Amino acid sequence: MAPPSRGEDGRITDSEPDSEERTPPKRRVERMALVCEDRDADDRGECDGEGGGREAGSGSAVEPVHTELIGSRAVRRDPRPRVAAQTRRARPANTALTGGTYRGSRMRRVALLGVLVALLVLASTASASPYVRFGIQDDAWLEYGPGTLDERLTELRSLGVDVVRITLDWRATEPRAGIFDWTRADLLLDGLAAHDLAPLVTLYGTPAWANGGAPENHAPTSATAFAAFARRAAQRYPFVRMWAIWNEPNQRRWLVPTSADVYVRKLLNPAYAAIHGANPQALVAGGVTAPRGSTGGVSPVQWIAGMASAHARLDAYAHNPYPLDPGETPTSGGCGHCETITMATLPRLLSAVQRAFGTATRIWLTEYGYQTNPPDTYLGVSYAAQALYTSEAALRAYEAPRVDLLIHYLVQDEPDVARWQSGVYTAAGRAKPALQALRFPFAEESRTGRRTVLWGQVRAGSGPQTYRLLRFASGRWVRVGADTTTTARRYLTRAVAATPGMRFRLWIPSQHTYSAIVTVR
Repeated sequence: MAPPSRGEDGRITDSEPDSEERTPPKRRVERMALVCEDRDADDRGECDGEGGGREAGSGSAVEPVHTELIGSRAVRRDPRPRVAAQTRRARPANTALTGGTYRGSRMRRVALLGVLVALLVLASTASASPYVRFGIQDDAWLEYGPGTLDERLTELRSLGVDVVRITLDWRATEPRAGIFDWTRADLLLDGLAAHDLAPLVTLYGTPAWANGGAPENHAPTSATAFAAFARRAAQRYPFVRMWAIWNEPNQRRWLVPTSADVYVRKLLNPAYAAIHGANPQALVAGGVTAPRGSTGGVSPVQWIAGMASAHARLDAYAHNPYPLDPGETPTSGGCGHCETITMATLPRLLSAVQRAFGTATRIWLTEYGYQTNPPDTYLGVSYAAQALYTSEAALRAYEAPRVDLLIHYLVQDEPDVARWQSGVYTAAGRAKPALQALRFPFAEESRTGRRTVLWGQVRAGSGPQTYRLLRFASGRWVRVGADTTTTARRYLTRAVAATPGMRFRLWIPSQHTYSAIVTVR
């Protein structure tokens, strides 16, 4: 469900096309830095009381994480606007990123980005994915958000994400056959490379000249045209090693005809051959399915089987495992007998992909997130629940075999409450607790009696990170054992004696901040 950008973004609903551009936020984003009122106590990680950590600049206590959900169970609506048919106006390039100095260094970054992606391939097929990568997508924020592009990319680096997914709109990039406008793609992709952020590029949107004048969700009449575009893109951006073909083609709003056979013949297989021909080191993901087919669509389970029957060629199967109602958690509440696939029913995806394509095919979870209430009173969960589920989803992906990627959808909520509200910042730029969960996921892995296993990751920084485990007791946070170091990939696992209701969090000295709070169940 990834848009090229919001406003002109490829988000499709049952409404008429919405061609208005997203209004750039007028306020700078307030970064969420948890600080302590007592600096000496802060350095020890022992602030008195739960309110010892506050949000910088606000003076308000940070909401503790708990599991309460707001709102009733409901069938998930899809409030996203229909993709606009007109060509995006070219925006001036950022000369700081496209000048001669950077152009000369750009190719030297190819090797580094290649190593990042190569690690994806090496993940174990028999157990958890120790090399799972975590990323984010918010094309509108990336392109039009507060500050400069360089500042926004620096913000993404501070979140500790490995991958940034963006959409390359074929219709906007090649509005007439053989006439290209790479301005937007150059700006964003060169910027990501300059900040050592690995891009995952989704190709989507058929130009009118390639499908007989139909809307962009209609398949091209010839596979040759799409293959040529995919080849040209791969040649222009050799440092891009991860590609995804189309977006949620199992829903009619995204692909007409909604057929796995058409998808494979007209889109996936031609693009796979073209991209690999231009860059043998590239990885190409197919599927990119929605969690359900919706009206006129195909369930992801049937879509996977249909792709196999059509002899799909792919290195990874991509899926967007959104919850279908706010009662779902990353591990519970999914439909046990349906052919839908959400994070709660992730084993269904693993088994379907293995049956269709074998154990060598990796799995990328290319969009995921929970909307919050406020502002979405219909589908939103509380801020605390969003933070909790963000951490638990990271653990879920980490533990799942063959899963190499999990992408969080949205940095910042959209201004229109009827659209997506799954950001880690509100539309006004205020940090939600999920920001800390994205930077430092921390979750309860298991509990047997009093033995509780906690799991987490310090995403920001590089190499092993020192952390301090804290427990809330007698009105204050106290340390549990000595300061400890994470693994080289910055993961941690700690077994502690705990009973339901006990609360824990991490203090990360290098970041001078805390993780979100885990309440033992």
